[in-house]
Amino acid sequence: MRTRLLAVVAGLGFLLATIPVVAHHSFSAEFDANSPVEVTGTVQKIEWLNPHVWFFLDEEDDQGNVTNWAMEMGSPNQLVRAGWTRRTMNVGDVVSIEGSRARDGSDTASTRVVILTSTGKRLFSASSQRLPR
Repeated sequence: MRTRLLAVVAGLGFLLATIPVVAHHSFSAEFDANSPVEVTGTVQKIEWLNPHVWFFLDEEDDQGNVTNWAMEMGSPNQLVRAGWTRRTMNVGDVVSIEGSRARDGSDTASTRVVILTSTGKRLFSASSQRLPR
């Protein structure tokens, strides 16, 4: 009985340990490298969390229509290695991004580069996209 209980607990522990692995996605599963986007807008929110940092910006066109974009970057650790801090980009900043649109056509993108328009500084955003060789 005790052996059986131990096996069940160990099996449940193993299943719970694999859930985060299953939840993670590859770049190509969610984003289309053949659908590049360039967006300029005002940062509305930043979520500096694992497994990816997300920020949200509003892009306004010439007619005053606003599109709300969700932008995925690399992990916080990858961004820190690329020179980012939590204060590199702030709510209210105007930024331009270069990236790849979501496969589902939504206003979501994986960013490769973030350009701070106030300084012109180009920052690598630790995208998991593989560039052509």
